[in-house]
Amino acid sequence: MGNRVYISKNMNSDQISFIQLLKEYEIEYFTIDDIEDRLGQNFENINEVLENLVKKKFLVRLQRKYYADINFNNSNVIGTFICKNSAVGYWSALSYYGLTERFPNTVYIQTINKKPDKKILGVNYKFISVKPSKRAGIIKTGYGNNQFNITDIEKTITDCFDLPKNSGGFDILIPAFKRADMNAEKLIEYARLIKNIAATKRMGFLAELFKKEKLRKFITYAKSIVNERYNVIDPSGFDEGEFENKWKLRLNVSKEKILNIAKTEY
Repeated sequence: MGNRVYISKNMNSDQISFIQLLKEYEIEYFTIDDIEDRLGQNFENINEVLENLVKKKFLVRLQRKYYADINFNNSNVIGTFICKNSAVGYWSALSYYGLTERFPNTVYIQTINKKPDKKILGVNYKFISVKPSKRAGIIKTGYGNNQFNITDIEKTITDCFDLPKNSGGFDILIPAFKRADMNAEKLIEYARLIKNIAATKRMGFLAELFKKEKLRKFITYAKSIVNERYNVIDPSGFDEGEFENKWKLRLNVSKEKILNIAKTEY
């Protein structure tokens, strides 16, 4: 697209009409495949109209066939719009829910599709591909053009323990876990979906350490699946520290330090 498109010096009637219709229908992002149906009007050469409006900085091309108003900057919406079957997750979801004060410089998007990471309008997007069986706990949030999919709190926490490299790190995830108000049944459901015993043991240990009474049922479940293999509590750390026999965990970060980390942001 673009190489053979005529770029007019001034706005022509089709370009003016297109922008007016976008404003009338309050459309801030769209695909080339559906926009004429949404506007209820066909244009003689939609490619030429769009390319001119991009050149004249009324629109921005997010990726091939995907466009947005030049002033639209909701990165959570953009990230889920350009990737089907996706939701904001991991560190980005922790931030959205107010579970961390440290804002990620990347938008983390969970998807069942394969998609390379991208940079759009100066924002980095990381697409984490998971099995369809792990796609759960997705809710809609926001209003109107600012609505997007996001993993709920319990799924966000579970996903972060499942793939901790996308959580921002141990010192972000631990305070988030302590602060999160979670439902035990949901946590059990999602722990079963990820099928990650080490992650479940870590969450069970922390729920018990932080005396999260609402998670008693989850703690019982987590204890029921403890295996004989020892895992370190912080998977990014060294294999050292005290052995926690009940949970078959090695505390390469001590209980005292974990409790202190849990207080760091709040």
